[in-house]
Amino acid sequence: MSKKVVEAESPMLGFKKLSKQVYVQEGNPRLQDPSHPTTIIIYGWGDARPKHVSKYVDGYRNLFPHARIVLIFSPILKALYQTLESRSRTMVPVIEAIYPGMLENPDTKKKSDERVLLQVMSNTGGMNCAATMNAYTHITKGHLFPHDLLIGDSTPGSTHFLPNVGPWSRAMALGPAPWLPWPFVVTQALAAVFLACLHGFGWVIGAISAAEFSTAAVNNPTLSNTSAKRLYLYSKKDDIIHWEDIETHAADARQKGWDVSAELFEGTPHVGHMRAHPAQYWAAIAAAWKEAVSNREKQ
Repeated sequence: MSKKVVEAESPMLGFKKLSKQVYVQEGNPRLQDPSHPTTIIIYGWGDARPKHVSKYVDGYRNLFPHARIVLIFSPILKALYQTLESRSRTMVPVIEAIYPGMLENPDTKKKSDERVLLQVMSNTGGMNCAATMNAYTHITKGHLFPHDLLIGDSTPGSTHFLPNVGPWSRAMALGPAPWLPWPFVVTQALAAVFLACLHGFGWVIGAISAAEFSTAAVNNPTLSNTSAKRLYLYSKKDDIIHWEDIETHAADARQKGWDVSAELFEGTPHVGHMRAHPAQYWAAIAAAWKEAVSNREKQ
């Protein structure tokens, strides 16, 4: 079999394809440390490619070598045009990767031996994380998606359209720009027009945008468990997600009962904190997980 065919079937070495967006690499339960997560779910940022997320997989393998890793790729365009119901269906394989048979037995309760870490990258990753929570709650008729730590890397930002159409269109244009023959500004302008049309259509029919739903969902106690630890990783140099919006979201989470930590990085761009400051990045995650384990033991 040629190398190209292998890559088409699985974009990440050692990962099994569950759907077009969801991949899993099983851990080793026999060697798992009880103080480590059993499952790590990485919600990639919009249009992130395998080469972009592989270093996050490597980092988690160094921290927690025997955990299962579920990897979600997040095409921006798909996340924007899907309805919440459709997006939630797309995330069902994430749930089944951790709890096989959940659809056949929706009354399945949280397994005491499952310790789950969620790594959410940018707003597009946040949309898919919120969709996973929504799918789990609907499947189990009201139960919250079990997790012990939620990490927001460069997310969430404001959902107001006019102040953010510039950064959003830039983020959307970054993926296809290298393959298009015209200047980047043209691609960004086309993205802005598309977003304006999408926003206008949503306003006419009274729909809640994917970004608006996801930003609210992770701070909604009916969808997201307040017993889970929360860690925000952000920078004041992020040109897509404003740092003030992340701090506002963190303050809202803290006020609603979440145990919240935040790590500020110096001079780093959007989802660029790990590349620029790897030691600080992984130390913050290791410390937050240790707190999450402590919180779990107190429950």
